[in-house]
Amino acid sequence: MDWFTAPELWLAREMAQRGLALLYVVAFLTSALQFRPLIGEKGILPADRFVRAVPFRSAPGLFQWHFSDRFFAAVAWSGAALAAALAAGAGDAVPLGAAMAAWAVLWALYLSIVNVGQTWYGFGWESLLLEAGFLAVFLGNDSVGPPVLVLWLLRWLLFRVEFGAGLIKWRGDHCWRELTCLDHHHETQPMPGPFSWHFHQLPRRMHRVEVAANHVTQLLVPFALLLPQPVAGAAAALMIVTQLWLVLSGNFAWLNWLTVVIACAALDTSLVTGPRAYGATPLWFAALVCALTVLVAVLSYRPVRNLTSPRQRMNRSFDPLHLVNTYGAFGSVTRVRQEIVLEGTDAEHPDEDTVWREYDFRGKPGDPRRRPRQYAPYHLRLDWMMWFAALSPAYARGWFDAFVLRLLRSDPDTLRLLRRNPFPDGAPTHVRALLYRYRFTTRSERRETGLWWHRTLVREYLSPVRAPATTRHPFR
Repeated sequence: MDWFTAPELWLAREMAQRGLALLYVVAFLTSALQFRPLIGEKGILPADRFVRAVPFRSAPGLFQWHFSDRFFAAVAWSGAALAAALAAGAGDAVPLGAAMAAWAVLWALYLSIVNVGQTWYGFGWESLLLEAGFLAVFLGNDSVGPPVLVLWLLRWLLFRVEFGAGLIKWRGDHCWRELTCLDHHHETQPMPGPFSWHFHQLPRRMHRVEVAANHVTQLLVPFALLLPQPVAGAAAALMIVTQLWLVLSGNFAWLNWLTVVIACAALDTSLVTGPRAYGATPLWFAALVCALTVLVAVLSYRPVRNLTSPRQRMNRSFDPLHLVNTYGAFGSVTRVRQEIVLEGTDAEHPDEDTVWREYDFRGKPGDPRRRPRQYAPYHLRLDWMMWFAALSPAYARGWFDAFVLRLLRSDPDTLRLLRRNPFPDGAPTHVRALLYRYRFTTRSERRETGLWWHRTLVREYLSPVRAPATTRHPFR
């Protein structure tokens, strides 16, 4: 079965596996450290209430049989530990079947989390991690050569990620076709990073070069992935470079890093290493890989149909297992950045002279003096949803009022999601939300004031509310 394996690509497989395992560690840690206030038993959107309303076939996973904070924590921390072991090479120290089982357990644990995560887990990189993680089950270990079919399936995944993102832009906002979107995007993206201010200050002609390079990389280069090596490897290397550019310019959780990891599987590492000697490929393993290939081919029908549709949808899963999905981002770019600023007071009867204290978030812009921080690949789920809530109150429906209630009660788990609690010795009597327009300062403003942001009040987003006397939800 010489055709079945590519022993010269052992390094490409190893980089993909180790990188994916590390990103699994990040994903499980993100869940373990944030789940209680978000989907815990007393969380903003309790998962136990969700599983009582949603059948297993719609959201399969372990938590359909049992959910508790303790059990969820055990799942998340166990997933992180297993992923760390695989990142350290444990998969190569056990028989092939055991290695496959370990990767399958990782996938099943994270699938269980995503399928009860609701709004907090509605991001494209969740499905991308699950799809890549499912393919990793069949990559094998040091006892067998890298299976060619699975390496091609990873190329196919990379193609859909990049080409889908390119199409959604070209079909979407006219600024992509006019090469002007990056005049705004570095400033208005969901969570700017420490270098975003500097990227925004680049000359406009450089922004046009950025957009043009993006179109080439996402609309033309993906087709080179379908060609033989070393052309496919060169295309993957170019994609890695562009993804690292995105890593520098913003915080997109593990999306960019995961794309880099998937692209590693398409690199022609035979140019720098020789082939390794492997034993015969077990027949049962070859049969499973062939079955996987057929399954992905069948399930690719709807993603391909979506790609070719003028009404293309981005970041959608077509099955509850998230096996073959469609991807894409920023079909439209906002021109103005708006931010919700939450404030509290301990005054019994707030008036125009009341002093309000601001809640600071970890990642999203708040204090204009504070430089944006680097958090990716870690995912600050609440901060991301606050960006969406500022775009439209529709994005806040179902969770924002519950979040405010927890601030009014100084819920310790919720406050741990924030950078600073302005009421360390008690709870506020009232909380309000204001909507501000934010923009990066200019170079001269930055020199004169030391500020990274300039903000202007737009309107009141939520008028002052106080905690109810009873435990009943005050906003329903």
